[in-house]
Amino acid sequence: MSVDVRRFVSTLVISVGGSLVVPNGEIDTEFLKGFKKTLASHIDNGWKFVIVVGGGGTARSYQRAAKAVTHVTSDDLDWIGIHSTRLNGHLIRTIFRDIAHPVMYKDPTRVPSRFKEKVLVAAGWKPGWSTDYVATRIAKRLGAKMVLNLSNIDYLCDKDPNKHKDAKPICEISWKDFRKMVGNTWDPGMNVPFDPVASRLAHNSGIQAVLLNGKNLQNIGKLLDGESFIGTVVG
Repeated sequence: MSVDVRRFVSTLVISVGGSLVVPNGEIDTEFLKGFKKTLASHIDNGWKFVIVVGGGGTARSYQRAAKAVTHVTSDDLDWIGIHSTRLNGHLIRTIFRDIAHPVMYKDPTRVPSRFKEKVLVAAGWKPGWSTDYVATRIAKRLGAKMVLNLSNIDYLCDKDPNKHKDAKPICEISWKDFRKMVGNTWDPGMNVPFDPVASRLAHNSGIQAVLLNGKNLQNIGKLLDGESFIGTVVG
């Protein structure tokens, strides 16, 4: 698979799954080092990046704890997740401090349409919307026609590969068919390649999503260089 990402815009919006930052309750500093190095090397080629980070294991741990102690509403769980994304967002902004915008944005409608820094970081906004949705809102605001979604899978598959050994990878899929797979409803803590509400917005706005395994940083570099890469293009 290959796609010329530079024809979309020189500012790329990246939705980073929180499971890459905090996979099992511990922050993955090796991933963060490699992630910064990968983006920094492409900034020299004229790129700017908006990084929107999820809650990952931090969110799920806090959500489990709350449910174990008392009855919690969907809004309660969402707010726990949102604040987890903001903690991760502040971590990312600190890591990129030398080249990042000084504000970590919580509201995608307030992200500046132009910024002089090479990196801008954002996180969760409000209940009902995931960081995938925030990333898509920002992409629409900036006029970007692509969102790069980093998770822990190489491809979207036609079945859950953890349950079905015969699951087949999908390199390209339309939003219409993708949305049939993920449904239309967002639930706090749900684990899908790209969330249903974000998918609807991207579909209606003509924005593509590229699903990549964030652990494979060399593969991300190939995509940014316009070379063949491992992943799924949705659009």
